[in-house]
Amino acid sequence: MNFETTDEHQLIRDAIQKICTDYPDDYWAERDRLHEFPWDFYNDLAKAGWIGVAIPEAYGGSGRGITEASIVLEEVAASGAAMNGCSGIHLSIFGMHPVVKYGDEAMKQKYLPRVANGDLHVSFGVTEPDAGTDTTSIKTSARRDGDYYIVRGRKVWTTKAQDSERVLLLVRTEGKDTVAKRTQGMTLLLAELQRPEVTISPIEKVGRNAVASCEVVYDDLPVHITDRVGEEGKGFRYILDGLNAERILVASEALGIGRAAIRRAVGYANEREIFGRPIGMNQGVSFPLGEAQMRLDAAELMIRKASWMIDNGLPCGAEANMAKWLAADAAFQAADQAMQTHGGFGYAKEYHVERYWREARLMRIAPISQEMILNYVTEHVLDLPRSY
Repeated sequence: MNFETTDEHQLIRDAIQKICTDYPDDYWAERDRLHEFPWDFYNDLAKAGWIGVAIPEAYGGSGRGITEASIVLEEVAASGAAMNGCSGIHLSIFGMHPVVKYGDEAMKQKYLPRVANGDLHVSFGVTEPDAGTDTTSIKTSARRDGDYYIVRGRKVWTTKAQDSERVLLLVRTEGKDTVAKRTQGMTLLLAELQRPEVTISPIEKVGRNAVASCEVVYDDLPVHITDRVGEEGKGFRYILDGLNAERILVASEALGIGRAAIRRAVGYANEREIFGRPIGMNQGVSFPLGEAQMRLDAAELMIRKASWMIDNGLPCGAEANMAKWLAADAAFQAADQAMQTHGGFGYAKEYHVERYWREARLMRIAPISQEMILNYVTEHVLDLPRSY
């Protein structure tokens, strides 16, 4: 086992850090306050080629692996951008994986270069109000009408829907009660979003407000058959195929938030003097920060293991899920301890740790809850009976 950082990975870190120096914490706090998408930051990353880091070179990307993509997102989060920075680029970096793997050549040529150069924004439409993580129970339907699918239904938590031209949309082309297995009968479409048949409404939420989360209603939206990803009825499998990569990248984003929180907390603990000495001299302050650091480092090891496995074509469902659980848990603990270290000032927006705290909390819920990961681990690793 070799734990030495490669030259390539260090170059990636250095390059992302250099871009991020132009976008300090105050920039992200302002974007969050104004509910304003960070277009200039996004465009700078796209111009430097980082949006297409995991898209094959044949379609304008860099053709790198999930490990490299995870380093990009970790460094973005660690700069203080946190989820407001990562969510703006997350789906562009890996969300088109189903198209890369299952789309036909015409679809790849049409869309992937535009995603890689930052021109095409794509959302992800899976979650529904009454289905949640029970994806097989989605009700959004698509009926065939000649060369088109006609889509009706409602999705929630569609990130960046207001700013996206297209959406990877999971729909039912066969009813759940008419298929042999509940995972059958779902189809993946790359549908247009900015159409009169689509109504997009932002959801008011606690944090990550620079990137909107939306409810999207589809009222007989036509989608041409050429915008179907892969075969009809196999969309659920296509979505699942990208989940391990998503878990790893989200874990890396959580890790970055934790790093940002620790950096702020340590700086404050060294500078803040009470009773004639810096508060960092007190073990009641320093020990919890030391523990938070160790938890982050341990989570990073699982992230690196999982990303190495996926890049080498090895099954990594357990490792990817564990990485997400451990990193989300460690990041929130780090952010919470940063708040505690700052005392009352931790509640003040000017110190930024409250923003890290709000966004780290999200990681324990989305895109999958900690409890659902425990369901996976207990069933697939410990071989205990399925609980749901």
